[in-house]
Amino acid sequence: MSRVAIVTGGTRGIGAAISIALKDAGYTVAANYGGNEERARKFTDETGIPAYRFDVSNYDACVAGVAKITEELGPVEVLVNNAGITRDGTMHKMDAENWQAVVDTNLGSCFNMSRSVIEGMRERKFGRIVNIGSINGQAGQYGQVNYAAAKSGIHGFTKALAQEGAAQGITVNAVAPGYIDTDMVAAVPEQVLEKIIARIPVGRLGKAEEIARTVLFLVADEAGFVTGSTLSVNGGQHMY
Repeated sequence: MSRVAIVTGGTRGIGAAISIALKDAGYTVAANYGGNEERARKFTDETGIPAYRFDVSNYDACVAGVAKITEELGPVEVLVNNAGITRDGTMHKMDAENWQAVVDTNLGSCFNMSRSVIEGMRERKFGRIVNIGSINGQAGQYGQVNYAAAKSGIHGFTKALAQEGAAQGITVNAVAPGYIDTDMVAAVPEQVLEKIIARIPVGRLGKAEEIARTVLFLVADEAGFVTGSTLSVNGGQHMY
């Protein structure tokens, strides 16, 4: 029986690439999504991967969502915390709602989802948790105090939870993507994007599939000695 994996934000962008890569590698995948019903339906039609709608920023919704996935697919042994949003703005213009929304979705969801699966992983003495951080959580970024704070928090969360899970066969790692060719990056003004690419040593944006390949390595049964690590996949833009 294949291992069951949940990917939050798993129907679009990097999340979709991770969901597909996991399925192709033999995992039973549940792709979570937050709101775009049409996109999720199209994703399921094209890939055969079931999509589950619940708000990862809400603890009770995560508990209920994980329970439903467990009932329909089986115990969750792999969790990829990928869901994320942006609400950019400089500090002197940012309102409290945009701060809280990003922190709750990007960082709070890591607690909500991990808490919902951790007891089962401890009982089975096996688990793989991968949290998707960001280059901007490592280096900071103008106009993204909320996003950078949340993503930086993910890296600390990863190291602490890795220490708790290590003796129980649970590994916890993070992947910190650089600028990847997704809808989120496509929304950046062209002149700004050109400047960003000029600062990437390999001279291009990353591909979502390159992040997915990194996740596949970390969730493998054979990766049990890798925990508490952050793997930077950024084309050499920031070496940390």
